[in-house]
Amino acid sequence: MQTLKTGIYAVLCAALLLSPAHAEKADRDKPVNLEADTVTLDDIKKISVYQGNVILSQGTLMLRADRVQVTQNAGGLDRISAVGRPVAFRQKLDGRDEFIEGFSDRIEFDSANSQLELIGQARLRRDGDELRGAQISYNADTEFYKVVGQPNAQTPGGRVRAVIRPKPRAGQPAVKP
Repeated sequence: MQTLKTGIYAVLCAALLLSPAHAEKADRDKPVNLEADTVTLDDIKKISVYQGNVILSQGTLMLRADRVQVTQNAGGLDRISAVGRPVAFRQKLDGRDEFIEGFSDRIEFDSANSQLELIGQARLRRDGDELRGAQISYNADTEFYKVVGQPNAQTPGGRVRAVIRPKPRAGQPAVKP
């Protein structure tokens, strides 16, 4: 039972850290709900693997993947890796009535460096704005994004694609896409 609690704690930490800047802070105090077809826990190597229609939710955060692997070190969460077609996450931004959504073939999170990687047909959406590329890197400490393009069917010419919608001026209603 302690092993299961340790594994779930690792996923909880990963869930909180997966979200880009200004994620809903109240989510941290909410319980983590996790569903998967199978779970394996290796206490010696400190690796937990959740497979088969993995659904993780905590407050406003929702993560869906085919497989999620969580690795811990002495300090707690070390790395998380999620794969799917696609891996998808969605979370409300703190103090705003808007969500950030991310999609990619694989998501890697390195806790020590606060580095999030969306790899393979990567997309981030927020309030009508969207970034697309082969890979999106985000550092939570520096709030720095990098998007890399690559030739594929989703982005003609292999270039990065960004859609930035005009923000409403004071007193004007927002136009929804």
